[in-house]
Amino acid sequence: MGEGSDPEGGGDFYDAGDQDPETWDDRSAEDLDDRDDRQELRRRYYGLLQELRVLLPGVQVLVAFLLTAPFAERFTELDQLETDVYAVALLSGIVAVVCFVAPTAFHRVGWRQSRSKRLQWSIRMLRVGLAFMAVALEAALFVVMGLLFDRTVALVAVVAVGVVGALAWVVIPLAGLRPQDEFE
Repeated sequence: MGEGSDPEGGGDFYDAGDQDPETWDDRSAEDLDDRDDRQELRRRYYGLLQELRVLLPGVQVLVAFLLTAPFAERFTELDQLETDVYAVALLSGIVAVVCFVAPTAFHRVGWRQSRSKRLQWSIRMLRVGLAFMAVALEAALFVVMGLLFDRTVALVAVVAVGVVGALAWVVIPLAGLRPQDEFE
């Protein structure tokens, strides 16, 4: 079918030409050939771009909030540590946006024949973006909780959310979502 409109009227649609999961390739992106594995690389790249469509709005809202925070009345109540942590949150959020947008730039600006390298770098940028987004979320949480409560409550909240984030974004994907045959 190719790029264009969804046949069912659902907006943008891309058919990579292979909807059968049984025929999908489990090799790493580094092992895929730009010519021979073109469809697989395309399928993976468009899947990655779909993931970014989910991540990008959330981090953009966070950055928008952080950009307007200094104009809020209570911002002057921040002490030096909270101001420094705010700066970390703002910078981390902006770097996350840059990392999440990078795969789109790779796709539009990069060489079309370098599909495997584009995918590899896009995956790296997504991972780096997730790390910076986590830092931005944690730092923003610390500042807001510090304004609402005391520093101890802010630290407890940051640690609790950090543990949940580490479990959801790192531990479960690496340890809990292994293929079944690795357990046998």
